[in-house]
Amino acid sequence: MATETYKCPNCGGGLLFDPQTQKFHCEYCMSYFNEEELSKSQPEASSEMPPEEAFKEETGGKETTGSEEEAGAVLYTCPSCGAEIVTEETTAATFCYYCHNPVVLSGRLEGKWKPDAVIPFAFNKEEAVSRFRQWIGKKKFVPRGFFSEKQIEKLTGVYFPYWRADSTAQGSLTAQGVKKRTWRAGDIEYTERSYYRVLREGRVDLEDMTFSALFRGDRSLAEGVQPFDDSAMEAFRPLYLQGFQAEKRDMEKDQFRQRMEGMTADYTKRFLMDTINGYQSLSPSPVQLHGLESKWQYALLPVWVLTYRDKKGKLFYYTMNGQTGKACGKLPVDIKRLLALFLGIFLPLLILLLIGGYLL
Repeated sequence: MATETYKCPNCGGGLLFDPQTQKFHCEYCMSYFNEEELSKSQPEASSEMPPEEAFKEETGGKETTGSEEEAGAVLYTCPSCGAEIVTEETTAATFCYYCHNPVVLSGRLEGKWKPDAVIPFAFNKEEAVSRFRQWIGKKKFVPRGFFSEKQIEKLTGVYFPYWRADSTAQGSLTAQGVKKRTWRAGDIEYTERSYYRVLREGRVDLEDMTFSALFRGDRSLAEGVQPFDDSAMEAFRPLYLQGFQAEKRDMEKDQFRQRMEGMTADYTKRFLMDTINGYQSLSPSPVQLHGLESKWQYALLPVWVLTYRDKKGKLFYYTMNGQTGKACGKLPVDIKRLLALFLGIFLPLLILLLIGGYLL
């Protein structure tokens, strides 16, 4: 496995992907390059060490095998400064903590691990912080530690791994429909019920069912910000990871197949039920799917992430879709602020009511 770092053709500085311009930016000489320009100047990512030295995996001072790598954290050597950095087993792109150059762990994005596609970040950290401040400003009972300046600095752009599925199926539905007619003859009211066997069939095509492919950690981090807009989808290239962190999947598509089939069946049922009208009541049987086919895509999608642990070690988080800006969060509650609200409003009101009752 090798590490990759993409260098500026002008000065050799590390390149970052700039979401605002959708180009690659050098912070040293302030140059901007599009993908075509970089492909001509450096068709392959550079490494300042020989391939056999560019990545070291160690356990107790010994080089690990591929199976050992999957078991836990690994050690890599930064190709820019030579520092040794520990990463999680699913980390695919990160920063060197010493020289701050972006590094892509290319071996984790090759072969069967290579993503089919990527949606680049659409806005930078400055814009993400601004949107976070607007969002958190509407939350009145969140501890200040969650949105302190030090905490906000931890807001990180991460490419999360997702499996995306398209499905096609022929569906059939059987239901019992009831029509009711009521009339009166003198003092007697009559009700007639007619029962019908209702059949519906149709072809359904579903697109972009998206499943987070990272088991490690809280899955809500990556699932709450959906959906993503496919119009910005690009064929995967490691260049888009420059300046961001990225995770490699640790779940396979077969783990989501049953869920995909269930979603297809649910949608098919709703679709066929919407074609049935004119009955006072309807009792459908389970929908039947025939000839179900699916097509899967492995993609890296952009998410801004901010996590926070309280004094008890409980994890809270804020995530934002790095393309659309959709936000979600699991937020801590400041009990002291809630108590202050109670004492400041409800307690005086209670005293006034008691006084009023006493005077009456």
